[in-house]
Amino acid sequence: MAKENKNLNKKPKVSPYWIYGIIIAVFLGLQLFGGSAFQNSKEIKTSEFIKYLEDGDVKEVVIISNTKTAKVFLTEDALKKSVHEKARSKGFMPTGNVPNYTLKFGDLGNFEDRIDDIITKNNLPTSRNADIESNAFGDFLISLLPFILIIGVWIFIMRRMSAGGGGGAGGQIFNIGKSKAKLFDEKTDTKTSFKDVAGLEGAKEEVQEIVDFLKFPEKYTSLGGKIPKGALLVGPPGTGKTLLAKAVAGEAKVPFFSLSGSDFVEMFVGVGASRVRDLFKQAKEKSPSIIFIDEIDAIGRARGKNNFSGSNDERENTLNQLLTEMDGFGTNTNVIVLAATNRADVLDSALMRAGRFDRQIYVDLPDVRERKEIFEVHLRPLKKEETLDIDFLAKQTPGFSGADIANVCNESALIAARKGKKAVNKQDFLDAVDRIVGGLEKKNKIITPEEKKAIAIHEAGHATVSWMLEHAAPLVKVTIVPRGQSLGAAWYLPEERLIVRPEQMLDEMCATMGGRAAEKVIFNKISTGALSDLEKVTKQARGMVTVYGLSDKVGNLTYYDSSGQQSGFTKPYSEETAVLIDKEISTIIEEQYQRAIKILEDNKDKLTELADVLLEKEVIFKDNLEKIFGKRPYDKDEVISEEEE
Repeated sequence: MAKENKNLNKKPKVSPYWIYGIIIAVFLGLQLFGGSAFQNSKEIKTSEFIKYLEDGDVKEVVIISNTKTAKVFLTEDALKKSVHEKARSKGFMPTGNVPNYTLKFGDLGNFEDRIDDIITKNNLPTSRNADIESNAFGDFLISLLPFILIIGVWIFIMRRMSAGGGGGAGGQIFNIGKSKAKLFDEKTDTKTSFKDVAGLEGAKEEVQEIVDFLKFPEKYTSLGGKIPKGALLVGPPGTGKTLLAKAVAGEAKVPFFSLSGSDFVEMFVGVGASRVRDLFKQAKEKSPSIIFIDEIDAIGRARGKNNFSGSNDERENTLNQLLTEMDGFGTNTNVIVLAATNRADVLDSALMRAGRFDRQIYVDLPDVRERKEIFEVHLRPLKKEETLDIDFLAKQTPGFSGADIANVCNESALIAARKGKKAVNKQDFLDAVDRIVGGLEKKNKIITPEEKKAIAIHEAGHATVSWMLEHAAPLVKVTIVPRGQSLGAAWYLPEERLIVRPEQMLDEMCATMGGRAAEKVIFNKISTGALSDLEKVTKQARGMVTVYGLSDKVGNLTYYDSSGQQSGFTKPYSEETAVLIDKEISTIIEEQYQRAIKILEDNKDKLTELADVLLEKEVIFKDNLEKIFGKRPYDKDEVISEEEE
């Protein structure tokens, strides 16, 4: 019975286009079949008409001058003749004024004169009359037709543009103020869960608690607490901020609105604020719900900066509306806003205050333990060797973000497939790290023997100095195979420190200057090959002096502005201080350069031996240095000893 009722309810929907079509058909029918076109008079030639006229069969001729048409009416006797048999039918709607024949003529004067001559010559009772045929309704319809077409097209466009919530290209005109947020709910196939988010333990706990707020609000409100209004995910690119939001969408079991900060930006005035209002209106209707705004810095930048035009800033209007919706006079019950950015320093302070984004969750780069967990997640779909050491991979990728690790896993699979392997092994991962860090290996680059020797001396200098210094990063391998824009490279495994002391920074700078120092010691000449080294040590020295306050001459001062409000047109120090800073930076770098030269001069024979081994093998590992220099005295027990393959 239920199925029968459903079938009875399925009545055909009356489309308005049917009504439009019927009206147009009626108009066309009246125009085409009304008047003379609605009658079925037979059309004859002029020669036939003259013959009928001379035979005395024509009772009356009505000449329509404006259409150059003649209506022929026959006598009663003529209608009885067999030749006029077809003229007896009076048409679909017979009236007393229906002609028996119609004909077209050329020149009006000649036609009339010829009829008059025949009537006079044959003394016929035929009458000749003149008339003008007009169709008032048809003329009126023709005059209205352009307006009818314009109105019809306009109605059609309006209906198409307003239908479907802006689904079409034109729909954006009438729905431009509507929110572009994509809605995820419990019925949507969102497969990402917290199990797919490796590492980020603290951030994950914070976000999981937000999900619990919405699932079990009584647990928290029973003690008088209030559900937080929002949480801001802050961290470097690729650390998993958006992935955390996807996990929330998969775990929350409540409506989840996802969009980017740039979705509010439009060229039309007032659109951004309108979209914010519409977004929160939808979220309130489906509360409890979550709104996720990715890259919120697109609309959340601090107001009143770099606005030299003096005009109304559309982005500021959008931000003002967002501030009002998040914590304004109205209330947003059970609507939590999540946002992500890697530029928290440029966000407006009103957006960051408690009551809007109550929590700021910092998503940092993963440490070695978290990198192992991330590797385990991204290695699931790969066909890898069973003996693959994930701890080794985690230690080989210091400073890598989650996105970088995903890229390493993907590159290793591609490299293994390129070599025709059935499984991905450790060497494939090492090659993938080299590919990502150093760039693509350039086997066809032409290097002269002199240049190759200079490169070997340069890289051997880095390896030698870093081996002799306590706080320098332990060496993994050295290569003189060109990669990317570099002609050679030395891979190190830096110790992951939370704080860095001056002696540690100075040792790293000295090891970095070891390449140029080796060229000076061996060739007594220097080259342009140390560009990247000089750039690195200059940044380190400038950071020591102007950021961390590690210079005795400048003192415990920092000129770093974490809020990002410092203008780029002015310096926060005087010209005398600028001269002092430049001198101090130059002094620090020069001292480490001379220190590197001293170390290399003391170990010149070992430096030359290492360079010869590097020229022969092109790639050397830690054990090659141990054969020449002996075991490194500063190596810690936990430092890996299986870098070579």
